[in-house]
Amino acid sequence: MKNHSKAGELWIFGDYRNYFQNRVTLQLIAKGRELAEKQGWEVAVTAIGNEIHQYAMEYAAHGADLVIAAEHPDLMEYQVDVYTALLARWVEAFQPQVFLAGATSFGRELFPRLARRLKTGISADCVALDMDPDTGLLIQTTPAFGGELLADVITPNNRPQMATVHPGLFHERAHDPGATARIIYPEIGALPEARVKLISSRKQSKDQVTMENAPVVISGGQGMGSKETFDLLYELAVLLEGEVGATRPAVLSGWAGEDRLLGQTGRSVKPKLLITAGTSGALQYVTGIQGAETIIAINRDPNAPIFKVADLGLVGDVKDILPLLLDVLRKRL
Repeated sequence: MKNHSKAGELWIFGDYRNYFQNRVTLQLIAKGRELAEKQGWEVAVTAIGNEIHQYAMEYAAHGADLVIAAEHPDLMEYQVDVYTALLARWVEAFQPQVFLAGATSFGRELFPRLARRLKTGISADCVALDMDPDTGLLIQTTPAFGGELLADVITPNNRPQMATVHPGLFHERAHDPGATARIIYPEIGALPEARVKLISSRKQSKDQVTMENAPVVISGGQGMGSKETFDLLYELAVLLEGEVGATRPAVLSGWAGEDRLLGQTGRSVKPKLLITAGTSGALQYVTGIQGAETIIAINRDPNAPIFKVADLGLVGDVKDILPLLLDVLRKRL
């Protein structure tokens, strides 16, 4: 049975795992409010789990008008088939116009299944969102043809209009402890039995890369030439108190781990300073660094596309420039 009572026209999936490091839900709330205000809509965040009231309050403090919550011990651990079934019921009942999620491993697994269940379209790994002023449709900008082009996608007929959005693209709103939001708890009903059961879990013991919050990021690409040269970036990062990122070719060469990948299928960063060395400037990579306040590029090709997005460009071989830069920094410290 469909319930047409108002429960927000623009929805955001609330991913509160590792809440203090992963801020994509808060970023989407900020962008969602910007889009919703153009249409006179409310912004709702869906939250599923157990004992999630604290996260509902956080979403309110960051700009949500409404939180649609489900609390149950059986929902404490994420199960894709269970979450899909529950969200599909809510969408069919309340009929939002737009439903967004972060393009994290979580969103990439859940949202395509939900879109198929709802028989609607979905744009993956979007790098920009806007509302068409004439039609009121969501414009979903996503890389296409291997990242060589950006495509504007719309969903003219089916609802909701769904998209996963690259983390780190938008700035979250300031925390307002006095903000309020409505919280509703729709009836959960019978949930499907999960086909996979979690036996145990543990946090990864390796060091956590926190590039999204780093004030300085040093990134290297295939032009570094070797792992020995790439390793100079780690020393530079220590001197500048920053983090090290990498392009896909550098990761595939084994010079950096997958967790340091920047770009369309990796991380997006917005540091005060980003130094990018030996990177050509492919669109899928630039997508992940375009939020930086200042970009310094080092490349021996004066016509490299990376110089089009850089604030300062150094034309030369990284093998010559990096040792000079390191020497200057060592003397100052």
